[in-house]
Amino acid sequence: MQYAHLTTNDNLRLAYQTSLPVEAQDTPSSGPGSFSDPRRQTCILLMHGFSGSSAYFTRNFASLAKRHWVVAPDMRGHGASGHSKGGYHVARLAADLHAIIAYLRSLVSGSKPRIIPVGCSIGAAVLWTYIELYGNEANVDFAGFVFADQAPLQDRSLFDEWDETKCHKGCYDEASMLAAQRAWMETPDDAHRGLVSECLGYRTAPNEEEKERSAVIAEQTAQDEAFFTGISRLCDGAWLARLLSDHTRYDHREAIETIRVPTLVLAGRRTGCFPLEGMRETVRRVEKGNVNAAGQDEKGLAKWSVFEGGHWMFYEEPERFNREIEEFVNECVARRQ
Repeated sequence: MQYAHLTTNDNLRLAYQTSLPVEAQDTPSSGPGSFSDPRRQTCILLMHGFSGSSAYFTRNFASLAKRHWVVAPDMRGHGASGHSKGGYHVARLAADLHAIIAYLRSLVSGSKPRIIPVGCSIGAAVLWTYIELYGNEANVDFAGFVFADQAPLQDRSLFDEWDETKCHKGCYDEASMLAAQRAWMETPDDAHRGLVSECLGYRTAPNEEEKERSAVIAEQTAQDEAFFTGISRLCDGAWLARLLSDHTRYDHREAIETIRVPTLVLAGRRTGCFPLEGMRETVRRVEKGNVNAAGQDEKGLAKWSVFEGGHWMFYEEPERFNREIEEFVNECVARRQ
């Protein structure tokens, strides 16, 4: 993987990692990494979560890049990307994604690459917002969607039965959101460490084997905490707090019903973020939106997979994660041929 950059319409420099070179070559060849490399025809777009970066996917790059072009952006305000004074809105992140998609397609001549985004946590919310903003264009831009460990509404809702059985476990209303904002602004070190505890299954809900291996787990905990907090500290706490406020109030359920391409929903059984029932709603909404002329559900467009780890299943169970993404991408490619 190597870093490259592009500039958004508000002149912000976005960084992203790519498994294949993006600079033009004078004489394209059929060798590895060349612009005629068949891997360019399918792009897996890995999208990190809140306060993360493309570095989250360090355990996934090599495997997924064997057969496909892998691209992993750092969202604005995160990682190696530029930090703007404003822009702390999911819609702004979706507009940035729109620029990324246009740029990636401009790099491939002839047929456009089939792009399958993998949205993890707020990365999923960015994709759902993209779908709402750009309508059916999203079903053309993407050959399929993967949404990992994110419910389509984080807050509890006054309008229906979206309650504690479906919403975020810790940040779900005005009071809990304000407390989270204060933590990111006033005690950021605690917020960084708390995020790690919430997102790793062996920290949130250790099983008996993990409890018996406490010494080994303690060493692993220190290493994982250093890795993730190091990434998180690249962000500005006040900017993140504003983004959090925007993110928690979005209700993506109706937008999900407009998806017309294959969808894979991944969830962590031991996530500290969302109940499984909340994340399963995405599957229901895709199926609800895909009803044939006879009024019957078009079953099979959306799939559901539960991992044994937590919110960051791509890190805790990378082999299974990579395998399921690879299988899903192959299904999407076959469907578009």
